[in-house]
Amino acid sequence: MDSKSILRAKVCLVGESAVGKTSLIRRYVLDQFSDEYISTLGTKVTKKQMVFDLPAKRRVNLMMTVWDIMGEKEIIGVVKESYFHGASGILAVCDLTREETLRALSRWMQAATKVVGTVPIMLAANKLDLIPPRSIKNLAAGLSVFAKDYGASEVLTSAKTGENVELAFKKLGADIVSNLLEQMTERAAVT
Repeated sequence: MDSKSILRAKVCLVGESAVGKTSLIRRYVLDQFSDEYISTLGTKVTKKQMVFDLPAKRRVNLMMTVWDIMGEKEIIGVVKESYFHGASGILAVCDLTREETLRALSRWMQAATKVVGTVPIMLAANKLDLIPPRSIKNLAAGLSVFAKDYGASEVLTSAKTGENVELAFKKLGADIVSNLLEQMTERAAVT
């Protein structure tokens, strides 16, 4: 792969309504935040290019297409095939102020992995700005257990302050690049 090549990856965001999926994308892509809650209707697609420097002075450009879907429970059964089809990664989002949103991610994760199999997953526990510092350690322990069950990385984020938002997307992007390059190498070895 030459340095001008662009890898393309579809990333699907999953999680219940009002966990901050759209706000995370808006913070990452536009570096903006709004306290105004507007429910996502249907699916919204956003693109962001990332650059990764690899060993041996190789550089990989990744065009990440981020798919945001409304978080209604009923939507999983209706659109899962078309929504998840072709995804290279999953950004699973829960709300740190509502524990039930973490439990609900199991349903989303099962729907996603049924369609795409094993892909890189990032668990973004959002709304860190609303959590007292003394509570964070206990919350992080629960997140780690959940993440381990799904082979996911995890990070505490705040779309409002921007804390760890770029880290979440960059880490997921790096995992996707690694996974895509590994797949390309395996295919090249077969031919």
